[in-house]
Amino acid sequence: MEFTASQIAGILEGKVVGDPETAVHKLAKIEEGEEGSLTFLANPKYTQYIYSTEASITIVNNDFEPEHELKTTLIKVEDAYKSFSKLLEYYNQVKFNKSGIENPVFISDSAKYGDDLYLGAFSYLGNNVSLGNNVKVFPNVYIGDNVVIGNDVIIFPGAKIYSETLIGNGCVIHSGAIIGADGFGFAPNADGEYSKVPQTGNVILEDNVDIGAGTTIDRATLGSTILRRGVKLDNQIQIAHNVEIGEHTAIAAQTGIAGSTKIGKHCMIGGQVGIVGHIVIGDRVKIQAQSGVGRNVKDDEVLQGSPAISYGDYNKSYVHFKNLPGIVNRIQEIEKNIKRD
Repeated sequence: MEFTASQIAGILEGKVVGDPETAVHKLAKIEEGEEGSLTFLANPKYTQYIYSTEASITIVNNDFEPEHELKTTLIKVEDAYKSFSKLLEYYNQVKFNKSGIENPVFISDSAKYGDDLYLGAFSYLGNNVSLGNNVKVFPNVYIGDNVVIGNDVIIFPGAKIYSETLIGNGCVIHSGAIIGADGFGFAPNADGEYSKVPQTGNVILEDNVDIGAGTTIDRATLGSTILRRGVKLDNQIQIAHNVEIGEHTAIAAQTGIAGSTKIGKHCMIGGQVGIVGHIVIGDRVKIQAQSGVGRNVKDDEVLQGSPAISYGDYNKSYVHFKNLPGIVNRIQEIEKNIKRD
């Protein structure tokens, strides 16, 4: 895809300084810009690079005035960072604006879909599947029986959506994600073996939920595993059966949440966090990376450590921990002096 400076300025409501017919077909960082690329300058620390960049077009703030000659065409806007982000969003919309049904695919006779469907090759739509408008299903996606998917949803290659899953509008599901697999339900027998507990529930993703690549979300034993509106999950996260995650909570990679735990709204959970089952975590909680949470957490707490404690207490304790060898030496010296006395 190729765009001219005048076209980009029109999208961003900006002003071109230079050749309005300058064309670009790719994006680049300002220090790595080359001919045919578009970049931006928002952080003053990078101003030096605008005089050496080979990028054909650079988006800058309205108040930018060059001190030296430029090779790049400028597009002046109110906020360069926000405008570049807007352009990235527009670029993605154009990039993923696919439609039509490729071959081969399998579509059940009872499946239904709305307008502007894209269904990539080797995809599967099971019985009674319902897809809304402008749904993009990339190749090798499996969508099981009775799945309902809203409007403006993107499902990237290789994702697997098990039966009975409900997906709202505006969701994005990345490659390799598995939604609706059985929860880890097994009951020990008297002879030491395990019997499987049937997992008869489902998974519900509300509107504007993003699921990262390789993330797994288990169906409920009974009822639903629920991700509320605006939840954002990174790659390689495990969400167990009957978990509920509140609106606009964000969780970083390799976190694991055990069954039946409830997490509140607007929480931020770092990478490699482990959370035990059957606890309640409040709203606006922040959990630092690699923490282990084994208790209920009140609203607005900030936790770190394993087992996790108050972030402030953890930092105070860590000061003593790293000084522990010296403290032990002093104690031993005191004990020696006591014995001499």
